[in-house]
Amino acid sequence: MRSLVARHRGEQYDLHARHLNPQLVKVLRTIGYDRNYTRAAGAYLFDGEGRRVLDLMSGWGALSLGRNHPVVNAALREVLEMDLPNLGQMDVSLLSGLLARELLATAPGDSLKRVFFTNSGTEAVEGAVKFARCATGRAAVVSCDHAFHGLTLGALSLNGDPHFRDGFGPLLPDARTVPFNDPEALERALAGRDVAAFVVEPIQGKGVHLAADDYLAEAARLCRAAGTLMIVDEIQTGLGRTGRMWALEHWGGVEPDLMVCAKTLSGGQVPVGAIMCREEVHRAVFNRMDRAVVHSSTFGQNNLAMAAGLATLRVLREEKLIERAAGAGAVLLERLGGFVERFEFVHDVRGKGLMIGIEFGRPESLRLKAAWKLLGMADESLFSQMVLIPLLKEHDILAQVAGHGSNVVKLLPPFVISDEDVEWIISAFEETVANCHHVTGSVWKLGRNLVGQAVAAR
Repeated sequence: MRSLVARHRGEQYDLHARHLNPQLVKVLRTIGYDRNYTRAAGAYLFDGEGRRVLDLMSGWGALSLGRNHPVVNAALREVLEMDLPNLGQMDVSLLSGLLARELLATAPGDSLKRVFFTNSGTEAVEGAVKFARCATGRAAVVSCDHAFHGLTLGALSLNGDPHFRDGFGPLLPDARTVPFNDPEALERALAGRDVAAFVVEPIQGKGVHLAADDYLAEAARLCRAAGTLMIVDEIQTGLGRTGRMWALEHWGGVEPDLMVCAKTLSGGQVPVGAIMCREEVHRAVFNRMDRAVVHSSTFGQNNLAMAAGLATLRVLREEKLIERAAGAGAVLLERLGGFVERFEFVHDVRGKGLMIGIEFGRPESLRLKAAWKLLGMADESLFSQMVLIPLLKEHDILAQVAGHGSNVVKLLPPFVISDEDVEWIISAFEETVANCHHVTGSVWKLGRNLVGQAVAAR
């Protein structure tokens, strides 16, 4: 592998354009994200020129421990060297039993008693919906506007953004959507008593929208009253991202019927996901010996994923990374939050722990208002791109837009960021956002170029 990588280093964009996704390559080249990264460690990516880039995307939130964490990597090497039996199938795995026990010990409340391991977050959502349908005998599923639960067909049916659904229908016929943070709308959706599950994120990944103070508790009450199971999606928010083991803990006392997680569970090194559920839900699915494998996943309990999960839980605990996420996140939210008063374009800074959204919006002054309108006519998210491109080019910070057509920049730093990294983030955003308020500057030259490219792309 060393020889293969060395021989073809730098060819990845050409290979992807030829054999994988040429449209993604066009996007990356257009916005200047086509760097040749050759090494990664902790919070940083290193390119072929030796430049260090601070990664605030963390593989869509999967690399919460940082890249190539030595404890996780050591666990993976060790389990390979042990020559353990793997995927026996007509057998049960020791490592998956150990990980299930440890994972359940972290669950909020005491109602979640069983685990089913999957290969990804979207597979966990698919499985949770199947479990809910089987346990209730109902077909309908309710989710929220602007939600994101994955891109396989069932999970896609629950996504609140039509951008992801267009062209892939028909989807699940009994999938319904209600506004987020609207318990009255949820009550109306459940009134027919035909809904198997309500699926909800405590913090919506697309836009970083937080549940209102009493929303999740009220949603749980409404679900119980209607005989509907509540599925909480902690795929991106769980395992420390928000400064608590589970984001649900910020809203205290809410106990779901099912909870799904993935991403951080393996430290980002191996695909993995999990469904945690109540005993009675699990028993309804696997209710007889002849249904012992009525729902299964070939690679779901593979030894590499289970070893990585065990190592990740150990690292979170022993290195106090959840506490680190809470502390660093509090500083970032406070300091970046000060931009709302200082900069016209910054309308809100919100989040919990190291899941932060910076929302940009229409300014008040006439000069800036005209510039904002120009960008918006071409693409609703161009202002965010006008911030992100110089962040990488001039400050070596990699970040992302929080959703299609969104003017929210989302920060998902790894939990291992240092105090110096926090200052790096604040100063880079401060300089970049300040430059956006000078419409004759280089940032707006970039903005005009982005408008031209957006129009040409149509």
